[in-house]
Amino acid sequence: MTSPHITTLPALRQLYGPARERSLKKEIPSLDAHAVQFIGLSPFVVLASCDVAGHMDASPRGGEPGFVKVLDAQTLLVPDAPGNNRLDTLENIIATGRLGTLFMVPGFDETLRVNGRAVLSTDPADLGLCADARRTPALVIRLTVESVYLHCAKAFMRSQLWDASHHTDRAQLPSMGEMLRDQIRAFKGEEIEAETQAQMLVRYQQSL
Repeated sequence: MTSPHITTLPALRQLYGPARERSLKKEIPSLDAHAVQFIGLSPFVVLASCDVAGHMDASPRGGEPGFVKVLDAQTLLVPDAPGNNRLDTLENIIATGRLGTLFMVPGFDETLRVNGRAVLSTDPADLGLCADARRTPALVIRLTVESVYLHCAKAFMRSQLWDASHHTDRAQLPSMGEMLRDQIRAFKGEEIEAETQAQMLVRYQQSL
């Protein structure tokens, strides 16, 4: 019986065919004026990383538009804001020194991908550039750019992510606190207090 799993590159390409020439040529090795402008408009970026064993992680980061700073055509600074102290992304950067990013701009269906080598910096100059009205970050991720390319709009067009008429009512899911309570109880047998959505929003505001 033939396996239904695709395990070779030729078998994969047989399904999809070759990449279009423009798709291959659009990847550039540094930030151009368009990429710089896109990052300056972006209040949200997803950071993709992995550890030495290949365990993957994707972490959202947000701030005022342009919170990720462009030093030059090869260098980005991503400030680290308070979170849950799991430090998955930061530990992965220490382990592998690699980072992928996906920048989004509300209302734009296109996204921007920037990948490269990363280090964790506590250089006072880097921290000062990323300080805002709330705080100076404890550290910044310093990304040395190796590849840059715009990603087409199809995924956002299919999902209609920015269309308010397609937004899901928050009441369709329990609060995060309630979901965490159920998950921890199911897997660890522990009882924890479940915060309501309103309680969680208050706590979020206190540590933004």
